[in-house]
Amino acid sequence: MNICMLTWEYPPRIVGGIARHCFGLTRALAKRGHSVHVVTLDFPGAPLYEESDGVKIYRVPIELGHPDFIIWVLIFNHFLEKKIAMLSRSVRFDIIHAHDWLVAPAGIASKHYLNAPLVSTIHSIEAGRARGTHSPNSRLIDGVEWWLTYESKRIIAVSNSAKREIEEHFRLPSGKVDVIPNAIDASKYNISVDRESVKRRFGIAPYERIVLFIGRLAPQKGVEYLIKAAPQIVRVNPDARIVIVGDGWLKDHLWSLAVQTGCQHKITFLGFLPDNDLVELTVSSDVLVVPSVYEPFGIVALEGMAAGVPVVASNTGGLSEIIEHDRTGFLTYAENPDSIAWGVNRILSDPGYASWLTQNAKRKIYEMYSWDAVAERTIEVYRRALEG
Repeated sequence: MNICMLTWEYPPRIVGGIARHCFGLTRALAKRGHSVHVVTLDFPGAPLYEESDGVKIYRVPIELGHPDFIIWVLIFNHFLEKKIAMLSRSVRFDIIHAHDWLVAPAGIASKHYLNAPLVSTIHSIEAGRARGTHSPNSRLIDGVEWWLTYESKRIIAVSNSAKREIEEHFRLPSGKVDVIPNAIDASKYNISVDRESVKRRFGIAPYERIVLFIGRLAPQKGVEYLIKAAPQIVRVNPDARIVIVGDGWLKDHLWSLAVQTGCQHKITFLGFLPDNDLVELTVSSDVLVVPSVYEPFGIVALEGMAAGVPVVASNTGGLSEIIEHDRTGFLTYAENPDSIAWGVNRILSDPGYASWLTQNAKRKIYEMYSWDAVAERTIEVYRRALEG
C-alpha cells in the first residue's frame, strides 16, 4: 500500500504530540512492508528529502511567510499540496492520511485531485483546546475541522473520550470514527543514567527530588495548577524541585505566578529540550505531573509510565483511560492544586507505593501501547476506507 502521511510537524520539528505520533506510526507501517511517504514542513538544518527506517520523508520549503498564524497555515498548505501533486507523477497513492486541521486544505485537495480516500486522525479539537469557539480564529479553525471530518472517508480518534467529543461536536455518525490510541517506543527509556550528573546539568541539586512537567505552556495543559500546588508540595517535601519543560506563550505569566506563590526558588523553567536530554531527565525524575484541563489522549503520561516514573494526572479525557487510579498512576481533580499536591506528596512520601505504581504501569505499556499494535489497527482502517 502506498501511503501519503500529511503532517505539519515531524522530527526534528516537534511542537506537540503529533510529531512523535507520526514518527512512531510511519516506522511501524514501513516495517510491515508498506510504502510510506511523509509530506511535512521544512526545518532548519534538516534535509529536504531523506529515507529513514524505510520511511520516505519530504520536507517542503515554504517560500512565503506571514506573521498571522492562520494565514501562514493556509500558505504552507499550498506548498504541501503542490508537493503531493508532484509526487503523484511517480507514485500512485492508495491512501492520504492527514493529521489535524493544520493540513486539512492540502489533504482535502489531494483527495479530489488523486481520487484517493482521505483518512484523518483528529488529535484534538479547537472547541476543547480553547474551551469554546469565542474568537474569529477559533471559529475558523472549528469550521476547518468540521470540513476535514466531512471530507474524510474514515476518522481516527485517539481515545473513547475523543471519539464521543468528535461525534457530538461535529454531528458525525459513530460508524465513521474508529478509536486507535497513541503508542510509544518504550525501549528508548531502557537506559542507565547517572541521576546526579543529569541533575547537575540542569542546575538541580543532587539531593533534590524532581517533580516534572513536560508540555506546551498553553492553558489546556494546566501548568498553572501545578505551580499553585508548589507551596503545599514543598511544605511537605522540602527537597522537591518542580521542573517545567516546554515553551509557549504563557511562559511569562507562569513565571509571574511562580513568584506570587513565594516558591520561585523551587521552580525551574528549562524551556524546550532535545529528545536525548528529555529522556534522561524523565528517567531521573521522581514524579511526572500531567495537570491538563483538556487532553484527548496524553502521550506524555505513557512516556512517564515507560520511564518508570510515577504519574500524577488529571482525571479528564484520555488520561482517565490510560491511567487506572491507585494502580498504574494517581488521578487528580482537574484545575485543583490541592488535589495535585495530595497526589505528588502521596508518592514522594511513600517509596513503596511509588514503586508499585511504576511496576504496574510498565506492564500495561508493553501490553497495550506498542506501535506494532497501533500500525495493525491503522492498516485495518485503511482497508475499510478503500472498501467503502
